[in-house]
Amino acid sequence: MTTRDFATLTFERDIAAPPTAVWEAWTAPAARAIWAPPSPSVTVEFLEADTRVGGREISLCKVAGQPDFRCEIGWLALEPTASSVNYEVISCEGATQSAALVTAAVSGDGDRTRLVVTVQLSSLAGDMEAGYREGFGAGLDNLAGVAERTMVLQRVIQAPRSVVWGAWMNPETLPQWWGPEGFSCRTQRIDLREGGEWVFDMIGPDGTVFPNHHLYNEVRPEERFGYALLWGENGPKHADAWASFEDQDGATKVTLGMVFSSAAEFQQAKGFGALELGYQTLGKLERFITS
Repeated sequence: MTTRDFATLTFERDIAAPPTAVWEAWTAPAARAIWAPPSPSVTVEFLEADTRVGGREISLCKVAGQPDFRCEIGWLALEPTASSVNYEVISCEGATQSAALVTAAVSGDGDRTRLVVTVQLSSLAGDMEAGYREGFGAGLDNLAGVAERTMVLQRVIQAPRSVVWGAWMNPETLPQWWGPEGFSCRTQRIDLREGGEWVFDMIGPDGTVFPNHHLYNEVRPEERFGYALLWGENGPKHADAWASFEDQDGATKVTLGMVFSSAAEFQQAKGFGALELGYQTLGKLERFITS
């Protein structure tokens, strides 16, 4: 190997989103699946995703007419809303193409965040530097767009994680507390397994009916789940969402994240108070559990 086989690459992005939204976009599997493809001609299939220290993520990068590239990421350090370290190994048809150590630093406050990503790259099958610069740069451009239409809600609930999970992922109890103050749920079908769905109406205090359809694409018991939000049964998708659950000294930290399908939908949701209404929903969950 020669000196050209090694490179240190630095990518910097100033993003018009809070650090919590950038962090969730960077680490949450549901968000990573949205921004990972560097271009429309590339599809990324996630085979495994475990975002915790010691966990790993495996995906296949696919381009029509070309062999798949396999990407394995292993999380070495995670300091929420501050920094992460992971290794990344790229292979194709069983041959390792490159290995890298990736460090991300998140800083900022309010609605502005600076993301700095450093990649220490070792090319093992030809010079991978140019491809890495192009692909990683495009992916981070996508990430910035995702973060800018991501809404994140967090609440620490004074109950064990198993109890919080049980209240959320139980078809009998979820409709009892879901929704903002004064809203109720009318369920048509509910199946909270991976590949399942919840078809229901949210009914407002004035009787207005809001049809909803949730499609569950990932369920990791007591850790996280992911789902798509549709406007009514089989209607257009308006967001990809996930919820994660972390132990916190006997309590449970709940993170609910949503990537809206467009910047316009994000702004519309902010305009009608989706953040405040979401916090009301989490408050109802806590009261349901602790009362």
